[in-house]
Amino acid sequence: MMLEFQRAALTDAPALVQAQVAAFHHDSVLYPDVEVGGPPGYESVEVMQGKIAQDDAFSIWLDGQIVGGMVIYEQGSGHYHLDVIFIHPDYHNRGIGSQALRFLDITYPAARLWTLNTPAWAIRNQHFYEKFGFVKVSESEWEGFPLFDYARRVQRPD
Repeated sequence: MMLEFQRAALTDAPALVQAQVAAFHHDSVLYPDVEVGGPPGYESVEVMQGKIAQDDAFSIWLDGQIVGGMVIYEQGSGHYHLDVIFIHPDYHNRGIGSQALRFLDITYPAARLWTLNTPAWAIRNQHFYEKFGFVKVSESEWEGFPLFDYARRVQRPD
């Protein structure tokens, strides 16, 4: 298994959107009360291209094909926000998400605080983030979408 993390290129956008749509739609399988869908723009190649152009976007490659992605926002003063991380459901439970979070720790040595949001109903996501030291700090709502807000402080030797 050859796993790589690369800065996303604009040409990666269609494959990233395909993986993202599959990941979000799989939530309706994991959580039968959840309707098929995702956040606004999750199905749009143009929205993904905008994130690639403006933010820190990464493609996750497995054996030469894109199987997932991540988008990170730098908030300043060592604060980074993980906007989205997604893995195509065909590649779940292979440790790819765990390796992705380790990759972020290596790639962002200046990070002192990581934040993210995850759907309130996404128990699997919550367990995953908590396994990596994220702590639920609040609850919020975005465009009618209930979210749990997580944070993780990073201690680095000076």
